[in-house]
Amino acid sequence: MKKSKILIVTTSHDMLGSSGLKTGVWFEEIAAPYYIFRNAGLDIDIASTKGGKIPIDPASESSEWQTEDTLRFTKDKEAMSLLKESMALRNVIGTSDDYNFIYFPGGHGPMWDFVNNPLITNLLEEFIAKDKPVGAMCHGVAVLVDAQSKDGESFTKGKKITAFSNSEEVAVGAQDIVPFLLETKLKELGSNYSKSENFAPYTVVDGNLVTGQNPASAAGVALEMMKLMN
Repeated sequence: MKKSKILIVTTSHDMLGSSGLKTGVWFEEIAAPYYIFRNAGLDIDIASTKGGKIPIDPASESSEWQTEDTLRFTKDKEAMSLLKESMALRNVIGTSDDYNFIYFPGGHGPMWDFVNNPLITNLLEEFIAKDKPVGAMCHGVAVLVDAQSKDGESFTKGKKITAFSNSEEVAVGAQDIVPFLLETKLKELGSNYSKSENFAPYTVVDGNLVTGQNPASAAGVALEMMKLMN
């Protein structure tokens, strides 16, 4: 029997606007889902917008934010090799038939390279058109901003969605650094956006779409995605 397969697509953007600070993917949002997907028996491929080594947000590797999963991932040669040698986004366009799921982790990086990026939008729309489960986490939910559904409407219109909230952006001091506020943008697009308290786990499911508010929601998103496994 052919194993189910998931494509994880991350940011390649490593600078937090003009702040001089480094960013990238938030480590827990890769690590926690990775082991849930692997324990469920999925084959895992990892791509990034540019390919090659994926930038990890340095803050997410600090002792304050380390988790059992991030520590395990760091020592896992197979897992780390996927981050060091990720596939380029341009090389996975048109491959949606090869995968059962797609997952977009966050970190602040996606606020720059998940929007105004026709390649990543086209890839997402391939999965949408085939009614395949889509997971997006935290700032990774920015990938939905430019997507259209099969009828040409904004994919987010009327969808129950969560993502990193405006109050969380203020709490981390990035509200004037990011190019837009994700909560505000999703509401403008007509989504049914909801949130929990700052940094509390919160996951929303709407059909085949699973979204998570913040890093603490990463495991929850992965578990909900596995419930959609055929």
